[in-house]
Amino acid sequence: MRVTKFAAMKRARQPIACVTAYDHATARLVDEAQIPVILVGDTLGEVVLGLDTTIPVTLDDMVHHTKAVVRGARRPLIVADMPFMTYQTDTADALRNASRLLQEGGAQAVKLEGGKVVAETIRRLTECGIPVMAHIGLQPQSVHHLGGYRARGRTAAEARQLLSDALAVQAAGAFSVVLELIPGPIAAAITGRLDIPTIGIGAGPGCDGQIQVISDILGLGPRLPRHSKQYARLNEEISGALASYAAEVAGGQFPSAAHTLAVDPDVLDAIDGKDRSKS
Repeated sequence: MRVTKFAAMKRARQPIACVTAYDHATARLVDEAQIPVILVGDTLGEVVLGLDTTIPVTLDDMVHHTKAVVRGARRPLIVADMPFMTYQTDTADALRNASRLLQEGGAQAVKLEGGKVVAETIRRLTECGIPVMAHIGLQPQSVHHLGGYRARGRTAAEARQLLSDALAVQAAGAFSVVLELIPGPIAAAITGRLDIPTIGIGAGPGCDGQIQVISDILGLGPRLPRHSKQYARLNEEISGALASYAAEVAGGQFPSAAHTLAVDPDVLDAIDGKDRSKS
């Protein structure tokens, strides 16, 4: 999957499936499922590191996890989130930090939150050959400024701002834009005005693609957001498996002979002092 295919998929009305992944094991499974896009999201702060928000996630964290994902996936496009304050200061910082995600992490593209305010940064990154996925609507890195995790675009002023931001990031060179927690009709209207694909999360079926957090899909998180759908209940399965393991160890059923390596008796003689040839 390459960024150059995104516009063609939009024109062909071919929905684009995207999912987050944070490690080698899940990236390999996403690859096997033939999902074309993996986002190494800064949501790893909450999903993997147990943080309350994405704000404390560092660039080193993102590079580390992007490397693991790249080792596990060969076919998908790998997009890495740029963490809080790694691109907002100036374009020089943004270029330096984005280059680390590509050079060290192995990503093929980066994602930035923001509309008009980051348009010039997107323009500079793309001019230097770094593909950019934009992100508007709810912006988790701005959760304190926005007053919490609330939907955007419920007023006429917010809806107009969203469209203006979407057009700005498109003009700046973004190859796609994530629309997060936006009313479905507003997201569909924005999608219709853009040449680049929109990737929705909590933005309804009118977007060109969808992205979901892998722990929500698999039922691994403590709660399921309203905009997500659970396709498995791995919390229950994993808890049951671990309880069974602990019970078998405590009861002496595991490991059994089937899980134990055998050895030639002569080798055993060398450490237990017995000579079995005379018995």
